[in-house]
Amino acid sequence: MRLRLLLPVAFLSMIFSAALMANDNGPTVNPGTQIDQQSGLIKADGFSLVLAHCSACHSPSLITQNAMSRERWLQIIRWMQNTQKLWPLGDAEPVILDYLSTWYGPKTSARRPPLAPYLMPRD
Repeated sequence: MRLRLLLPVAFLSMIFSAALMANDNGPTVNPGTQIDQQSGLIKADGFSLVLAHCSACHSPSLITQNAMSRERWLQIIRWMQNTQKLWPLGDAEPVILDYLSTWYGPKTSARRPPLAPYLMPRD
């Protein structure tokens, strides 16, 4: 009987912990910032260009799961242009790089946030 009660609690704790960790993996978002529900991308300057150019070939989740510097994003764009037939971005390129490096730039920490006190083991 006790095990039957503990399994749902453990399962819900795992889901809640995963949600907390998932929030830490993304960019730091100010309270007024909106996330596009369909793509998962942050709605900010450059969002439309990134959505149009990048999601034409791959899922936006390839963007949201990465955290790279402006230089590294540029290297990836060049690689896609040289090997994956990505077209020249022209005047859109600096706007796209600004967006990517601002919202999906290097993380300040690779560690998850501390567990909430109620999730800690009891003595």
